[in-house]
Amino acid sequence: MAKAGNTGVRPTIRMVAELAGVSTATVSYVLSGRRGDAGPGVSDPTAEKVKAVAERLGYRPNQAARAIRTGRTNTVILSLTMLSDPWSLSVIEAVQKAAAPLGITPMILGDADWVKVLGTHNADAVFVDAVRPDQRDALRKLAEHGTTLVVFDEGLEPEGFDVIRSIAGPGCRMAVEHLLHGHRRIACLTPATAAGAPGGTRFRAYADALAEAGIPDNEDYVGLFDGTSAGAYAATTRLLSLPDRPTAIYATTDFAAVAAINAAQRIGLAVGVDVDIIGVGNTVEGERMSPSLSTVGPVDFFGKLARLLLQRATSPAAPDARREPAVLDFPWHLFVRESAPHRSSATRHY
Repeated sequence: MAKAGNTGVRPTIRMVAELAGVSTATVSYVLSGRRGDAGPGVSDPTAEKVKAVAERLGYRPNQAARAIRTGRTNTVILSLTMLSDPWSLSVIEAVQKAAAPLGITPMILGDADWVKVLGTHNADAVFVDAVRPDQRDALRKLAEHGTTLVVFDEGLEPEGFDVIRSIAGPGCRMAVEHLLHGHRRIACLTPATAAGAPGGTRFRAYADALAEAGIPDNEDYVGLFDGTSAGAYAATTRLLSLPDRPTAIYATTDFAAVAAINAAQRIGLAVGVDVDIIGVGNTVEGERMSPSLSTVGPVDFFGKLARLLLQRATSPAAPDARREPAVLDFPWHLFVRESAPHRSSATRHY
């Protein structure tokens, strides 16, 4: 049978029900993605028949009508500052995996100006990975108007929205101290600030650890880049081309560390032997790559973030179903892998 859409007739839920020999309520239930919840006892063969008929007709549920009827959109929005960052990719992968069985679709927003988008688009829950100081009032107002928000921020207090915290400073210090067990020529790969200089908690962890170890400042060992993968690659190439090149690199993100590994290998250096590289973030890509990336970060961060977001998205939407906002704290750990193996002080690189 040809799809109804090919004849100019838009398929309806009633047409699916008639061809499948079931009620419209059964079709709605099967195609809602809610099977497995308490509800009408729809057998697997019946559900498969309904789905096959819907596919044959080219029927798609009217999401706008469903949203009006149920108060839900069956979508979550992920506002991610840098989509190519392994950290962002790990968030997307974890949320997609958790959302699929629930029939919920993640919508990816690759624009830091989430305020404008959330002013015109509804979703059952929203994850925001960065909040500028000038966006904080908008965040509170969105929460007051009923937007379900989960925010990643080290300093915000929950004000009608959930906060996920992952304090980077102590973890970054662990990363540098790990390198100090075997190296003294340690470089730092970090994005430049607006002033064109190194800065931030993650760079300070590097500078403080080296100072306490009695290692003098060396501006040549600070690899500043523009925040892109190509920039991190170029900065690493410069560092590793120095006459007295560093024997270890501390990258302030896994994103930069992955680029550093690629640059080192292109030059012909064996990562984990000729040069040790450690990142920050404990991302899935870093663990899966070869050589696997040594890093610091929280345990099961992405899975727990996804579970919290989907829990919020599927909670009762009634106005009286208010909940206390949560703060989810993640302690950091050191993950020693192939790119920066354990070294004793007796095997220091000089």
